Amino acid sequence: MKNKLLCFCLVLLVSSVYAQMDYQPSSGNLEAREEFRDNKFGIFVHYGIYSMLANGEWVLENEKLRQSEYAKLAGGFCPSRFDAAQWVSAFKASGAKYVCFTTRHHDGFSMFDTKFSDYNIVKATPFKRDIVKELVDECHKQGLKIHFYYSHADWGREDYPVGSTGKNTGRRMKENWDSYYKFMNNQLTELLTNYGQVGAIWFDGHWDQDKDFDWRLPEQYNLIHRLQPDCLIGNNHHLAPIKGEDIQIFERDLPGENKAGFSSGQPVASLPLETCETMNSTWGYSIKDDNYKSVETLIHLLVKAAGKNANLLLNVGPQPDGKLPDATVERLKGIGDWMRIYGETLYGTRGGIVRDWGVTTKKKDKLYVHILDWKDKVLFLPVTDVVIKKAFVFKDKSKLSFIQNKQGVILQLPELPSEIDYIVELQLKD
Repeated sequence: MKNKLLCFCLVLLVSSVYAQMDYQPSSGNLEAREEFRDNKFGIFVHYGIYSMLANGEWVLENEKLRQSEYAKLAGGFCPSRFDAAQWVSAFKASGAKYVCFTTRHHDGFSMFDTKFSDYNIVKATPFKRDIVKELVDECHKQGLKIHFYYSHADWGREDYPVGSTGKNTGRRMKENWDSYYKFMNNQLTELLTNYGQVGAIWFDGHWDQDKDFDWRLPEQYNLIHRLQPDCLIGNNHHLAPIKGEDIQIFERDLPGENKAGFSSGQPVASLPLETCETMNSTWGYSIKDDNYKSVETLIHLLVKAAGKNANLLLNVGPQPDGKLPDATVERLKGIGDWMRIYGETLYGTRGGIVRDWGVTTKKKDKLYVHILDWKDKVLFLPVTDVVIKKAFVFKDKSKLSFIQNKQGVILQLPELPSEIDYIVELQLKD
């Protein structure tokens, strides 16, 4: 009987693995991918008990704190100024189409009501409210998609295998991968059954183990797609996409770049693309980090991402009390003011030419030329696969003179481009 049971279990496991290896996205999943591509702009939210120490989301690791002492932060975590409606209203006003929230970061604290660990915001804090639930409900109410960040790594749990980080937290090492893997899948099941439609699961922490470690991702990805077939899966592993993933993530870099050092050898796949970036220098709130990027810089980043056919996932780190920092709100408003006028040149477009002066985006019979850095009235556009019918300055629809030949298009601008993004609209012949 035991042998028969063992064989049956092996068959189920092998079937699950091969089902994922042969993963065929549902029609709804394919539609969700295209909608994701159309959205172009999302907001990342890093928030947890680490915010109380105001030194970034990696403070437990970076400061070599003891997990047993760090966990006591939960007893004082009471974000009295958290207001889901205010958060989501600010995000929506920025022009963002979705929100990705850190449900559980590497410190192991769950920001949602889970029955698989008492170390969570409802059971371990005086706040006793499910922030994830409130945020999800408000996103659904205001028409934004909700994505869930979930860490594969854990610096606190004793059953998580020792990785490259989290070695100095003082936790007793009782490695039990089966136990930890089951815990993760139980929590993922909660997130995908208790909070309505989820747009994506955004994994992080894969890099914590060496390349030969078996994360058993096929089985986990299969679980997610079984629970919500339309839910997209992304993994911030800095590698080529793994079978079963629906989007490809780039950290602090645009696709094809490696300025931040995370994307060496990471090829750009044909999947929908997303680049995540901080608004200042840290992901979680830091009282020392006032290095905020300007609105112009953030808009340029958004436009360049679109030019490379990618979304921008722009991070905010709420204060310990749950309020969005004023500098964050100001920049969200600045981006939103610009997007209300020029958003149609990004939403629903696909990337095109990328040059030092800027990028192009295309939608149906329109090609948008985004001039970000150019000090001349004449611009050569190396476009040879379309026929230009008319050319306009986007802001006032004034006509532009142009010449098109076998080498491309020469645009004659009426002025030196001096705006954040000087946009030329080209109407194409069918």
